[in-house]
Amino acid sequence: MGFLDKLWKKKTGEAAPFCSVVVVAAGQASRMEGIDKILCPMGGEAIVLRSVAPFQACGLVDEIVIVTREDLMAPIGTLCSQKGYDKVKRLVRGGASRPESVMAGLEACDPAADLIAIHDGARPFVTEEIIEETVRAARKHHAAAPAIPVKDTIKRAVNGVVTETPDRAELFAVQTPQIFDAALIKGAVGKALQEGDPVTDDCSAVERIGFSVVLTKGSEENIKITTPRDLIHGEAILAERMGK
Repeated sequence: MGFLDKLWKKKTGEAAPFCSVVVVAAGQASRMEGIDKILCPMGGEAIVLRSVAPFQACGLVDEIVIVTREDLMAPIGTLCSQKGYDKVKRLVRGGASRPESVMAGLEACDPAADLIAIHDGARPFVTEEIIEETVRAARKHHAAAPAIPVKDTIKRAVNGVVTETPDRAELFAVQTPQIFDAALIKGAVGKALQEGDPVTDDCSAVERIGFSVVLTKGSEENIKITTPRDLIHGEAILAERMGK
């Protein structure tokens, strides 16, 4: 727990909120050309372990639930046990879609959770600082996510013809962890599933029922491993962090 959180707790006499983390690692890695990115080693360690590590280390996180494919449950559980990741309380099987996998993770969280963070299992470079800042924002505003400004000019097009050029100053690339009031995100994802809306991220589920999401400072290093080229980028980030 950081200094500001200790000070806040001392002043208010109130315990910090119970924060659960759902790490979603249930995809089929269809764009990885046959590479199983979740267990793929990066710097000698499986990507999923690097994604879990900052949450294990963060003093504002109380438990971790990993959602994955059935064939990965045993190997991931073994890896977490070997690393001593005692905050990993449950591994659950994912669903046919990301919202279904997220819902499985939400339902597996401790009922005492005040906040629930949802993080991509293939996003291995999130930092404790990003996690802590987003937890604090979610504690205050009920929904928060890290993001970085978009660098490129974005065009909206229909059938290959540009229809709009949005103001780049208003565009952000949203990352994870996306953190929410527990009841809010459970209700939002449940409603999206019930209505058959294939929301692309968890913020969208909350936005569609009329709630605002506050953006916190993300990082260009907080990439998601999606294609084989991202592995090269990830190794470069890791090498720079290790001073090589």
